[in-house]
Amino acid sequence: MITIWGGATARTLRPHWMLCELGVEYEPKLIGSRTGETQSEAFVKLNVKEKIPVLVDDHLVLTESAAIVTYLGDTYGPDTGLVPKPYTPQRAKYNEWSSYVQMELDAHTLYVIRKHRDLASLYGDAPAAVDAAIEGFTKQLRFADQGLDGREYLVGDAFTGADILLTSCLTWASAYGVEISDTLQAYADRNTERDAFKRAAKLNFSISPGG
Repeated sequence: MITIWGGATARTLRPHWMLCELGVEYEPKLIGSRTGETQSEAFVKLNVKEKIPVLVDDHLVLTESAAIVTYLGDTYGPDTGLVPKPYTPQRAKYNEWSSYVQMELDAHTLYVIRKHRDLASLYGDAPAAVDAAIEGFTKQLRFADQGLDGREYLVGDAFTGADILLTSCLTWASAYGVEISDTLQAYADRNTERDAFKRAAKLNFSISPGG
């Protein structure tokens, strides 16, 4: 039985969504990021980084949401197209989109907003950093806007894990009141109408994110 630790954030949504797309049964351990549960002895043995999400699949323990999404597609849906086959141009583009979302949209911008707005009591109130992060997010989002020009999905003609990653950032940005283009809004709206997204979101956001 696969276990996914973590809930309540855009990052934890991603593995739940992929598993719902695949139709694979799993055990959700819905712990929040700042509830003290990621500091428990049992969790720290899984991930000394004290971060969620974490996947446990038999003897494999895997961290980082994009790595988990890709592993799940490769392992449990190799013929679904949710993750392109290795050693193909489509896989190269999938990897490009995954890296872009993780770095330019998540870590470098949206998480900076979270740290200095939502978690200001821990990391300090930094309005200038927040403003710069919003500006940076908007600037880097032009790459996605261009990539989706005339297209429905990021890679090829089908929905993939890369769309899970990007959509999770777009909904995260919308929750922060950051404006996105009509093209990206329509893209996000299509993806959040998927049954798998609705099931995953209902589960993932059924708990408080913590501080």
